[in-house]
Amino acid sequence: MQRREFLVTSCAAGLTSLAGSSAMAQNQPARAYYELRRYEIETPEQKAGFDKFLSEAAIPALSRLGIKPVGVFYSEKDLSPIYILLPHGSLESFATLTQRLDKDQEFLQAGAAFIDAPADKPAYKNLETQLMMAFEGMPRLEMPVTSEGRVFQLRTYESPSEKTGLKKIEMFNTAEIAIFRKVGLHPVFFGQTLAGTKMPNLTYMLVFKDAQEQQANWKKFGGDPDWQKLRAMPEYMDKAILRAKGITNLILKPAAYSQI
Repeated sequence: MQRREFLVTSCAAGLTSLAGSSAMAQNQPARAYYELRRYEIETPEQKAGFDKFLSEAAIPALSRLGIKPVGVFYSEKDLSPIYILLPHGSLESFATLTQRLDKDQEFLQAGAAFIDAPADKPAYKNLETQLMMAFEGMPRLEMPVTSEGRVFQLRTYESPSEKTGLKKIEMFNTAEIAIFRKVGLHPVFFGQTLAGTKMPNLTYMLVFKDAQEQQANWKKFGGDPDWQKLRAMPEYMDKAILRAKGITNLILKPAAYSQI
């Protein structure tokens, strides 16, 4: 083969390879970003106003912006806090949400009582926001259980350093998510916290058809041989990658109008 023919053939092969790699990258599911809002309310009247605002104004407006499904979750027993889960397709979606909603006249009119609540009678006490990036092992939000009576579990694992936090995420991506699925710990999302409190941490949500399934499947998880092998690996032991008393566990129930 002459040198010129060799170069042409080689370049063509290279371009084909690059095109194939590009196509593969495009076919990979994009990792979502999750905004978890935690609202504190103080009275039943605030809760009623909150529910009206979300169901009649906020969720319809968010749907118009392509932010869906929206999850709304109550504390298992207490009036407060209320958790709102917003899935974003990009960081820009998160960063520009307030400005985009402020241009939606239908939203502003339907939610006026909440949006324009006076300082001496606020719609809520305060708000905390947590921004997360989905794990590679579960890049998008899922809705594996949608039946009435479903129970959600929101768990946060704090790590003593960013390095050990990444190690715990590696543990989930490598094997733990697959074990969760196998034993019926139905995941909704896994997220690495990019901004928020108690960092570094990861947060994930599970859903069950009822409390009985939740208890039974956690018991099944604890006895699973694959889990026993994984947790015994020195680099994945809790004492190496989790902060002492650094696990928060919440049981939540969905609002009647929650889309998750």
